[in-house]
Amino acid sequence: MRIIHKNQRVGVFLDIQNLYHSAKNLYSKRVNFKNLLLAAVSNRLLIRALAYTARADEPGEESFFEALERAGIEIRIKELQVYPDGTKKGDWDVGLAVDVINLAPSLDVIVLISGDGDFLPLVNYLRATGKKVEVMAFGRTTSTKLKEAADEFIDLDDKPDFYLLKGEISRVISRIPKIIRIKKKK
Repeated sequence: MRIIHKNQRVGVFLDIQNLYHSAKNLYSKRVNFKNLLLAAVSNRLLIRALAYTARADEPGEESFFEALERAGIEIRIKELQVYPDGTKKGDWDVGLAVDVINLAPSLDVIVLISGDGDFLPLVNYLRATGKKVEVMAFGRTTSTKLKEAADEFIDLDDKPDFYLLKGEISRVISRIPKIIRIKKKK
């Protein structure tokens, strides 16, 4: 059972790629980041909300970034690395972990929104320093060890209608791997 205290200082850290690919693969939909942030904060004191993503220079990307900012989420953007073999990478794991560690002294609760098991050492470190760690992610694509390590695990699969936007991602967009693609609004 999730224990909420209204005076808890909360930091929310969103792994955009992890969420995007989980929502796309499980539901063929996009994440409703506004509702996700509301649930993460749960009427507590939001200190910072940071999202980590890579710039893919795709249509609709800037409007996606603007929507995150309108929802009260700060964005950390990394340029997408393209390797000689065509592989693309925009990994933020270390950057996210460093930001969490730097902000942790001014937080009571860290909400990590990712199912990536690479964050297990970070969660263990934070808990060892007395911080409450809540992980929010799609349970079916979340590391079992990450779920177990967190003080609380909030499974986004339990309320997909709340955490996902209506309408499917277009078929062309959903076939493109490892890059955030947002359907342009008409």
